[in-house]
Amino acid sequence: MKLLGFDVGSSSVKAALIDAGTGSLTARATSPARELRIHSPRPGFAEQAPDTWWRHVRSAAGGLKRQNAFRPEEIAAIGISYQMHGLVVVDARGRPLRPAIIWCDSRAVETGKQAFRALGAEVCLPRLLNSPGNFTASKLKWVQENEPELYARIDKAMLPGDYIAMKMTGETVTTFSGLSEQILFDYIKQKQADLLLDYYGISPALIPPPLPSFSPQGRLTPEAASALGLLPGIPVTYRAGDQPNNALSLRVLDPGEVAATAGTSGVVYGVADRPLYDPLSRVNTFVHVNHNTERPRYGTLLCVNGTGILYSWLRQLLGLAAGPGGYQRMNELAGGVEPGAAGLTVYPYGNGAERTLDNRNPGAGLAGLDFNIHTRSHLLRAAQEGIVFALNFGLDIMREMGLSIRTVRAGKTNMFLSGLFAELFATTAGTRVELYATDGAQGAARGAGIGAGIFPDIRSAFLGLKPLLAVEPRRELETVYRELYQSWREGLDSRLS
Repeated sequence: MKLLGFDVGSSSVKAALIDAGTGSLTARATSPARELRIHSPRPGFAEQAPDTWWRHVRSAAGGLKRQNAFRPEEIAAIGISYQMHGLVVVDARGRPLRPAIIWCDSRAVETGKQAFRALGAEVCLPRLLNSPGNFTASKLKWVQENEPELYARIDKAMLPGDYIAMKMTGETVTTFSGLSEQILFDYIKQKQADLLLDYYGISPALIPPPLPSFSPQGRLTPEAASALGLLPGIPVTYRAGDQPNNALSLRVLDPGEVAATAGTSGVVYGVADRPLYDPLSRVNTFVHVNHNTERPRYGTLLCVNGTGILYSWLRQLLGLAAGPGGYQRMNELAGGVEPGAAGLTVYPYGNGAERTLDNRNPGAGLAGLDFNIHTRSHLLRAAQEGIVFALNFGLDIMREMGLSIRTVRAGKTNMFLSGLFAELFATTAGTRVELYATDGAQGAARGAGIGAGIFPDIRSAFLGLKPLLAVEPRRELETVYRELYQSWREGLDSRLS
């Protein structure tokens, strides 16, 4: 018996097969080989075509099939992870009416700010735990105001994962966790937040009904089964945004446990058993995948948009080889430079409005450059330090909220392939970092098994998942990094003033 997971990101679609009996990964595939393009028709806009994701879901499934990794009758359940906060709008036949407005699009910043001012912090923070901000509901309001003729044709507004699930099953539903990432979950009433829909003048009928993350959410239609090389009727039993799902994949389920990732964007996601909020909404709290009213679980998320995308940009700028070899060389070069990069400082803000900066978009910055001293090695070291410092800035906010941070877990992938980066993170944050051989697609597959009732409990889904490496803070460098971080903070404050 095998479990199939898809992780639908803005860079690629990943697919993974997990053996339900042993919990081991049996096959994986990715499509396309190169990163998907993000279309930016205007500054601050970021769009992708939803059918592009579906095409690469089919391609990734085909990649598994070409490996002879499974027989169609072996697949017991399917899980879906997806890029958070996007907006897909479809007509009554389920056809997209426009390109999806994705997570790093900042067009709705002012829309959300106006809503926050009008509704008031005393309403938004206890009931929504967030400002409406630049999230999905605000993006839908932007469409209503700026594309009224198109808006009039909308039958359903959904998240990227809701769209992919609809393509698989023909069912149009979302999850409670998904409602919360749209800022459409009322934490006091524990249901859809009609107060924001009413303020925006959006009909509740446009929002699909919610189900638990772990639950039967439809079955493969004959058309979808044919497209994926599977059998009709296989249940889709799990769905979650990429960061709650990344936490699941790392067995981050309880208070004090924290998940980190540093792909295109960098995210830290910590779990609490009570609803917490930042008065400025610089970090955001959502319903975690294992939340229920008897045993509440909330995930607080900080995001820095410019992490892996900065490193990718530097690779291209410096003319280094594409693929793992190029990044390995970059990490070697960065590791050859002492802490502080001889006074060179990088501010990794160049990929849209940043939540930790109150939805401001200052752009990336480089300070202290000396043409007589600095080399590409210094630039790469400064970039890694800048990314870690930007993440630690968000961690400071989370600590101020009362969030406990005991252990950080991350997949040994993307920026965490760099031993220097893991060491920088552990030492700056002052916490142990555990690295695992897992990813979002594997998490989605395990989630499918939980939702289908194949595992007797959630913990059983992680049989065999053990850390590859544990990175402890380097105590002899803690003072050095604390001083470097403080200098970086002062520089950031100056840039924002």
